[in-house]
Amino acid sequence: MKKIFLLTALAFSVMVSAQKKITEGKIISKQTISTDNEQMQAQLAMIGDMETVTLFKGQSSRSELDNPMSGKVTTVINSDTKKMLVLMSNPALGKMYSVEDISLSEEDLKSVTVTKGSETKTVLGYTCQKYTTSITKDGVKVDMVLYTTEAIPVVSQQTTSLGDKIKGFPLYAEVKMNQMGIDMTVTTVVTKIEPQSVSSDLFDTTPPEGYKNMKGQ
Repeated sequence: MKKIFLLTALAFSVMVSAQKKITEGKIISKQTISTDNEQMQAQLAMIGDMETVTLFKGQSSRSELDNPMSGKVTTVINSDTKKMLVLMSNPALGKMYSVEDISLSEEDLKSVTVTKGSETKTVLGYTCQKYTTSITKDGVKVDMVLYTTEAIPVVSQQTTSLGDKIKGFPLYAEVKMNQMGIDMTVTTVVTKIEPQSVSSDLFDTTPPEGYKNMKGQ
């Protein structure tokens, strides 16, 4: 009986510690893209899964993705200035950037629907709340299923257009969209979370030298 009690206490302590808020650190996630289009799926299968490394502090984040299809993509979200900087670099297109204002108006939120589900999912010891969302912008509809944890109160790329309708960072996400007539699903799963010190300098949204504005192309 004493042994069972100790094991139960240990399991409970691990669960409680896993739910503590993390205000800065590193998140590693894996992305898988799938489609019913056989030709496109064959190309995606050659690329395989992709890995994104996200550094965050407070509600600001910096994510880096590097793969043969997109090249290197860096996304910086600054929660203080409400700006998002995207840097793209690949041999075909060169170096490009875009800066967007991520502050949302009431008009912006009219195209967003969010439904809080009754389900939860446990990812890396974190209990995550389910949300189902739909966004329509410039005639393009994006449907998402997100499982978020409030233990990481940082804005993600998936939640920048949702305002305060969703709380927490998604540790699991399914994003469905149509690209050039092809239905695609992007599944993202967080595989590692590491608390660590992160410099605020990483969240500067000033475009670096040598990059061209995407809107000018």
